[in-house]
Formats: sequence, structure tokens, C-alpha cells
Amino acid sequence: MKAASIGATPSRHLSSTPYAWIVVCLLWVVAVLNYLDRQVIFTLFPLLQKELALSNAQLGLLGTGFLWVYAVLSPFCGYLADRFSRVRIVILSLLVWSVITYATSYAQTFPQLFATRALMGISEACYVPAALAMIAGYHGKSTRSLATGIHQSGLYIGITLGGVAGGWIGQHHGWRSVFVYMGGAGILYSVALTRMLRQQVPLSCDAIDRPAFLPALFDLFRIRAFRLFVLAGALGAAAYWAIYAWLPTFLYERFHMSVADAGFSATVYIQAASISGILIGGVVADRWSSSHDRGRLLTVVIGFAMAAPGLLVIGTASSKLHLIFGLILFGVGRGFIDCNIMPIVCQIAKPQLWATGYGVINLANCISGGLMSVCAGMAKDQFGLDTAFRVSALLLAAPIFFLLAMKLTAESFPSSSSAVAPPR
Repeated sequence: MKAASIGATPSRHLSSTPYAWIVVCLLWVVAVLNYLDRQVIFTLFPLLQKELALSNAQLGLLGTGFLWVYAVLSPFCGYLADRFSRVRIVILSLLVWSVITYATSYAQTFPQLFATRALMGISEACYVPAALAMIAGYHGKSTRSLATGIHQSGLYIGITLGGVAGGWIGQHHGWRSVFVYMGGAGILYSVALTRMLRQQVPLSCDAIDRPAFLPALFDLFRIRAFRLFVLAGALGAAAYWAIYAWLPTFLYERFHMSVADAGFSATVYIQAASISGILIGGVVADRWSSSHDRGRLLTVVIGFAMAAPGLLVIGTASSKLHLIFGLILFGVGRGFIDCNIMPIVCQIAKPQLWATGYGVINLANCISGGLMSVCAGMAKDQFGLDTAFRVSALLLAAPIFFLLAMKLTAESFPSSSSAVAPPR
């Protein structure tokens, strides 16, 4: 193993130092901003439709355009983070995100608005794999799942703020103000990050060890555990997207809720439960992995074992109490899963491939989730959403069998945080 570059601090495991947690906090804010923007566009649909005279099909394309770009570019953007500098990719992604978000406020036509949403997919495809790989690099097996979970909680908070705060600002100050405020905040924060984020110097990631893009993908897919993990994640994502896309409609029709109540119930219960799940699941996985090589994997199995029955309860609920129990069970299970995806990738792949691997998982999840959302909509009129949710529950149970078939060894790859250089 080659020595760290000149100027790095002495080798030291940073998961026990304050800066390792400062990194999580710094990136948590970026996660909130990213997902606030991702969700807020849906909240602003009525205002956009009224001012720009958009059709329902055009509104749908705003979300689809973002998703297409985000999905397709995730593996390559993850590779860029592995190949070059994760810190630079994170900061650049936030700066691009901020400029595009601010520019969105000036959109006057549908093509202009569609272009800004599609470009937003580039910045977010760059951010998520790079940020999670960076956190994984700073945290070893004793804290990796909890650190990842805390960061992921920012995604849930961003989704919630996008629905609540974004709607309030849009209603009182206009939809353009929402993007002005977010873009301005992002620009200021990207400047702050250049001062506070330090460049990691990975001991085992010298340029000679970094393959080109296609060889990197080949290296990942020749690992049986990675193939099984991608398949398990894709099946889970299909179920997630079905419920996130159609749950408000289901509550509106099944329980005769108002549109506002349906939106609240479909968002707050699941997101609050998911935050609890990632914190509890993170602690459980970190402690379990210290004594069992498959500790994180088994924590994910427990997550699916909770989320699948929770989704089944939602689809068969006959009362609001019954419904809330299902929403909470589903959300906690989802949290157990989310906080361990990158840590498990770290057990499967070399550090040089962490962000690339997560990008591949993002691509597979977006494809399966998008297809399932469409299928659930097509099945709605013929079979009903309750049937679609029951089928989704079966899909959510299937990953358990693939996960149990995975063979993982101890986390033999060292944390890339063992040396840190000044910001660059």
C-alpha cells in the first residue's frame, strides 16, 4: 500500500474524531436542499399550471425529465467522484444546483422550465453518490451506518419541507420566490463548503488503481454479491415508488380525505417513521457488524421484513388507526434499509468503486420505480390501488431471499479517511 501524499496529516482513523461528524452535518444541509428542490416542484404544480398554462402531461414531464437525467447519469457521476475528488464533485454539484435553481425562477415557457429540471438531474446525480462515499470514507465499521443514516434523514426533511414550506412560500410570495430563495441559499452555502470541507487522501486509491468507466462497471458486476444487491434494491424501489406516487390518491379515494389531509398523511407519517428507522437501524447495524460480518445485511433484511407487511396493512386498511400503523411500520422498515445501502456497498466493493456502485444502484432503482409507478396507474382503474399495493408488498418481500443469498466477509477495505489533506 502506498503512502499518503505529502502534506497529509498522520494516519488516523477519523470515525472517532469530531470532524468526521462535522462532515455529516455539512453534507446533511446539502441533502436537505437537494430533496427540498426535488419535492417542491410537485407542490407548486397548481401555480405553475395557472401562470404558464401547462397541461397535465407537461407537468408530468417536469418530474420525468429530471428522473431520466438523474438515473442515466448516476453511474457515470459516481465514477467521476471515485476517479477524481469527491469534495470537488460535491461542491461543484451544489454550485450547479444553486445556479440552475435560481435560473428556474426566470422560466417563461414550458421548454425553459423543462430544461432547468433536466439540468437539475445532473447536479443531483453528481451529489448523492459522492457525498455518501465521502461519509463512508470518514467513518469506519463502528459508525458508518449511523453516519449514513443521519445524512439520509436530510433527504426526508427536504421532502417534508418541499411540501410544507415550499407550498407556503409559493402561496404567499409566488412560485418564483421559492426558487430564488433556494438558489441564493445554495450559492452562499457552496462558498462556505469550500472553506470547511477537507480533501480526503485515500491510502488505497492511487491513480494507478482507478480503472476507466467501463472496466469499473465490469469490476462491480463480476461480484455476485453486488449483482444480488442491485436486484434486491430494484425490487424494493418498485414498491417504494408505487406507494409514494399513488398513496395520496389512495387516501383521497379510500378514506375520503381532503387533498390537503391526504398529502399530509401520505408524507408526514412515513417520513417521521423513516427518520426514526434510520437512526435506530444505524445504531443496530453498527453494533451488529462489530460481531457479525453480515450484521448490516441482516439489518436490511429486518427492514424489508417490516416494510413489506406495513405496505400490506396500508393496502388492506379499514380504519385510519389501521392505516397509520401500516404507514409507521413501512417507514421504520424503509429507514433500516436506507442507512445501510452505502455501508454494504463498502463491504462488497473496493473504495475506488464506492460512488460508482451507488450510482449503479440509483440507476436500477429509478428504472424499476418508474416502471412500477406507471404499472400501478394502469392497474388502478381495472383492479384498484389496494390490489396494486398488495402486489407491491410481495415485491418488497422478495429482496429478503436475494439478501440472504449474499455472502459478505468482514469489512477488509480500510476507511479512506485515514489521512486528510487541507482543502483543495
